[in-house]
Order: sequence, then structure tokens, then C-alpha cells
Amino acid sequence: MRALGADVAVVVAFGQILPAAVLDAPRRGSINVHGSLLPRYRGAAPIQWAIMRGETITGITTFQMDAGMDTGPMLLSRSTTIGPAETAGELAVRLAALGADVLVDTLARLDALTPTPQPHADATLAPRLKRTDGYLDWHRPARELVNVVRGCNPWPGALARGPAGALTIWRATALAGAPTHAPGTLERPPAAGGELAIAAADGWLCPIEVQPENRRTMAWSDYLRGARIAAGAVFAKPDAVRPAS
Repeated sequence: MRALGADVAVVVAFGQILPAAVLDAPRRGSINVHGSLLPRYRGAAPIQWAIMRGETITGITTFQMDAGMDTGPMLLSRSTTIGPAETAGELAVRLAALGADVLVDTLARLDALTPTPQPHADATLAPRLKRTDGYLDWHRPARELVNVVRGCNPWPGALARGPAGALTIWRATALAGAPTHAPGTLERPPAAGGELAIAAADGWLCPIEVQPENRRTMAWSDYLRGARIAAGAVFAKPDAVRPAS
């Protein structure tokens, strides 16, 4: 690294902490392009956790890297809204383009920028996703379940187990109301036009696009017809789901 004689290094989406000897090798140090508005969502999965926790605004931050995990002084940031139905994969594509713009701006203005220390007391963490982070707990509010579906698309997927076996829910909406059966039960919400939805703590999760285990992605209505599942069927708690092979 030192032999390159570089002025600055740029790190983007690198999944481990670099030692100080590497970070300090370039004359001007190393700059990271991070997919959140720091100090919120430090870690490997800031895009996913921002969606899963119901955030409506996120952005890009460039910062001077130090030995900590996303803890260095900030250089530039730019915000963007998160669409109400936007998935982690879709948001990542937008943030990649935004991050490129912010990086170019950062490098062009590097001599004039004053690094700003992060307010560490305001920090939140965004650890690497595990498959179990996508397990759907039907005792949670319907909107929170939708956020899990969005944040876990494209990986690991929001997982449940129905009468026909394991099911990944890729897209869904939330419907407010008062279910008449226990969470996880298929019902026909009054405002759903006769469509079946899954009861949650304060309403229903209305799947749109799903994928049965070892099958292709399909519409929710096609899945119900093919699996011959009717009102009253129950989807299991996430601890009953087994990871796909």
C-alpha cells in the first residue's frame, strides 16, 4: 500500500475492519462511503436495518476512517427519502449512485473540508443480517412486519411456515384493523375486498409476492390456489422455521 504512493484510499462496502497500518498508508488517509446518515446505523447492514426499523429518511455519509467501526470524523453527507414500499435491494441501487456523487464531491473538496467528530451518544448499530432476522413474528404490528419483508429483500427473505411448508414473503402491505383470530391466522379483512391476509398484532399482513420452498416466486393469490389454503389456516411462529438448504 505504501509503495503505491497514493494520496488517498476509498473504501466502499468492505465487510471487515481494516488495521490502522492499512488505513494510514495513503498520505491523506482512507475515506469510507457509508450507506446511512452517521452516527446512525453503523455496521455492515445500514440499508436493511434502516428499513426494518421503519425509517423514512436515510442517506450517504463520507468519513475519515479510524480504527473503530464507522466511528471516524464525518466529511460530507446527503439525505434521501425511503419510499414506503421500497426494498433494501432497491434502496441499495439508489444509494450506490448517490454515494458515487458524494464521493466525487468529497474528493474534489477534500482540502477545504473540516472533518466533524461523530456524536457517539447518538450512534445505533446495524449488524450483519442473519437468516433469523427475517423470521416473521405474527405478534408484532402489521407495519413492522412489512418493514421486515422490505428490509430482508433480497436477502435473507422474510420467512414463515404455513400449512403447505416454508414460505418466503418478498412483498407485502399492511392493513389496519382488529383481527378476530390469533396472530398468524388467515382471515378475510373487511377492507380487503375478499382477499385473504394474515392476522398480526394490530391488523393484517397482506402478502403480494411469495415463494414457497424450492419453487419460483409467485403472486399470493396463485400460491393460495396452488396450496389449497383457506381462511382459518395458521402460519407458524418464526422459531418453527428451518433455514433452507
